[in-house]
Amino acid sequence: MARHPKFKSLFLLFRQAVTGTEQNFLTGSINKAIFLLSVPMVLEMLMESLFAVVDIYFVSKVSVDATATVGLTESVLTIVYSIAIGLSMAVTAMVARRVGERQFKRASITAVQGIYFSIGFSIVLGIFGVLFAEDLLRLMGGSEALINEGVGYTKWMMGSNISIVLLFVINGIFRGAGDASLAMKSLWLANILNIILDPILIFGWGPIPAFGVEGAAIATTIGRSCGVMYQCYYLFNGKGIIKVRGIPLNIIPRIIKRMLLIASGGTGQFLIASASWVFLVRIISEFGSDALAGYTIGIRVIIFAILPAWGMANAAATLVGQNLGANQPDRAETSVWRTALYNMIFLGLVTVVFLVFAAPIVGFFTQEPAVLHYGTRCLQIVSLGYIFYAYGMVVVQSFNGAGDTRTPTILNFFGFWLFQIPLAYFLAIILDFGPNGAFMAISIAESVIAVVAIILFKRGKWKLTKV
Repeated sequence: MARHPKFKSLFLLFRQAVTGTEQNFLTGSINKAIFLLSVPMVLEMLMESLFAVVDIYFVSKVSVDATATVGLTESVLTIVYSIAIGLSMAVTAMVARRVGERQFKRASITAVQGIYFSIGFSIVLGIFGVLFAEDLLRLMGGSEALINEGVGYTKWMMGSNISIVLLFVINGIFRGAGDASLAMKSLWLANILNIILDPILIFGWGPIPAFGVEGAAIATTIGRSCGVMYQCYYLFNGKGIIKVRGIPLNIIPRIIKRMLLIASGGTGQFLIASASWVFLVRIISEFGSDALAGYTIGIRVIIFAILPAWGMANAAATLVGQNLGANQPDRAETSVWRTALYNMIFLGLVTVVFLVFAAPIVGFFTQEPAVLHYGTRCLQIVSLGYIFYAYGMVVVQSFNGAGDTRTPTILNFFGFWLFQIPLAYFLAIILDFGPNGAFMAISIAESVIAVVAIILFKRGKWKLTKV
């Protein structure tokens, strides 16, 4: 009974985090600030990862080629995600810095400029994606049968990328302002709709025809678009820190230029990383659709576990940005190390689960023996680097939260392009380890990048970054 008040206090703190009633993280307990920001951000990332898991669960029931189509399309879409994440990091850093300085109107103006650029970029990319969908799949090594079955999925996902980009960018705005619960709620809405619509549109229901793998893309697009509409409602009518109503809505080139300068580093680091994933997929595709399908399922499950950890990393980024804006660099650094410790504990537990239960987890998605084999190996081998990666992702996001996107970009270039890809090719092709060689390269490279990031972070130059 003596412990009951502590559990009650924890529950009240959890409810406060989910409802988003606390927005001042510049004073008081650092542990409380981490908790209040991390809970909604972890739940937000959990919802983002559910998109991948739900889609692949239903698509895997269609065919191996359908599953492989998702893998090939997602490898290209990672470039879209990279740009969206880069823009999101830029607006998070700039909004957080203005909030830390207590300049809320400037924070709102910055947010609007980020939305303007996102819309323009997405329209151009969407047109390109729809026109060249078949060429993209062919370039990635897809067979003609795969292209015929899955090109509709690719067109939908590329053509509707505006919902992806805006969802990331506007949530970045909310995170920078400390309104993490709004970001979480928008993804909850998007996911609930996606879960409901996926089986209906893939397999058909009543008068609704079966769209196959294309139905997964339609469901995802509808879900994400509704999430964006929910975000926009709060931007225009909400009572949070960021308010669109009453501020100048004209385009301000100076702010966009500064944002793009920061975003170029953020986008660059993720483009470098995601482009390396494209090459990894190309290496794995050499071993056939079974290996590619197994990798696709395995990597979706990995993302499911990694994204909640990114939620904690995003919390650290917000704390760094706001505390630097308030001229509290020591509090910013303490927040990073504590968040990284909690993240390591979480991913350490995930590693144990994946090592022990990889086969039944992958078996939930497929019973094809070859696909099950490759998916299980992917899960087990990649998770071996989680302990290092837990610290690395928090530290890298903290660089970004400070506005120093250049350091992670350089890290990613050397770590992925000059190390991971050559290592994957050497292990998979030259030494004939097959897909397992590519999986080993992922784990090794991520661990090395994390160690180097920690060393650079300790030098403290990120504290001097101007935003």
